[in-house]
Amino acid sequence: MPLAYKQHSGKAVETNGIFKHVMAIALDPTASFKRGIVRCIVSREGDVSKAGYVDRSEIHYLAGDTLEHFTVGNEIKIAGAEEIIRKLSNDDLDFIGLEDPDIFVDEIAGLKHVYFTMPFLHKRKRGALIHLGHAFGKDLDSLEMVMPVLRETVKTEAAKELSIAPINSKGMRLNLFESGKKEIDFDYSVVRVAIAKGMSGPWEFGDIVFHPKEHGIPWIAGHASPGPLLPKSFIDIGEKKLLGIMNGREANQRVGKEIKYGIFSVGLFIYDYEVGKIDWVSPEPLIRDTEAVTITFASQFVETGKGEGILYAHVDDSFVRAYTLYADGLKTMLPK
Repeated sequence: MPLAYKQHSGKAVETNGIFKHVMAIALDPTASFKRGIVRCIVSREGDVSKAGYVDRSEIHYLAGDTLEHFTVGNEIKIAGAEEIIRKLSNDDLDFIGLEDPDIFVDEIAGLKHVYFTMPFLHKRKRGALIHLGHAFGKDLDSLEMVMPVLRETVKTEAAKELSIAPINSKGMRLNLFESGKKEIDFDYSVVRVAIAKGMSGPWEFGDIVFHPKEHGIPWIAGHASPGPLLPKSFIDIGEKKLLGIMNGREANQRVGKEIKYGIFSVGLFIYDYEVGKIDWVSPEPLIRDTEAVTITFASQFVETGKGEGILYAHVDDSFVRAYTLYADGLKTMLPK
């Protein structure tokens, strides 16, 4: 049977001792994927395997001499960020920094769009407001922040972890993102559609297209978060459909008064981007890093040759690993 993936040795991102934990890289295709953005953890309170931990973050430049070795650079300064954060905040909210960036290049307009998670913790009660933030500019050095493309309110849910879809026949993108759904037993992370008539936003909250509680797949029974959609040039699974990377977590467990998270792994899904529907999620995970205690979470894919590409994932929210994916091996895992 053909090999589906190979785990690379070592870490893909060198921090030079500045940060203990880095995660969630996004790479710029116009720089041959040798430049990008990375999330750096400034401080960590709590245990990543249990509910309630808090990471305070910054997003920094990332530069690589190869696709397997990157170095963290300076913090990215985004024009207008303080004003947008002020508009979204109040005395009861604590902003804990930009998280989990994604880069989209609009070649026609000559612009780069960067999307990121913007979490505001409630100071007097449990929980947070989580928006999908947005900045744009001619390059990564001239970004300006504007209002979020998706904003959590009393009428909507959280928005984070963007997966950008191609344009469909109606001229819009049915992008995917991670959202939240409170149930009687636990709070779940679900996959939802963002209806985007343009990349500048605002976008509309669409339907939930995958709820872990409703499917009974053990590796993704608690939390689901969409990762990158793989290009047709790498693997073609049919018209208006793409194979995607899905991040999934096993069901939560109550241990006394604490909620203990399950293992986060990387799996596969098939997305119909014409109508905004997930047709299939793999019954088993694809990748669980050999060093992972609780988390393997994918954020970026780069096609490197015919039927090959590099997937980047962070392990235990601490370091970034590279994995080579093989299209022939992945095809053996797909439904007929």
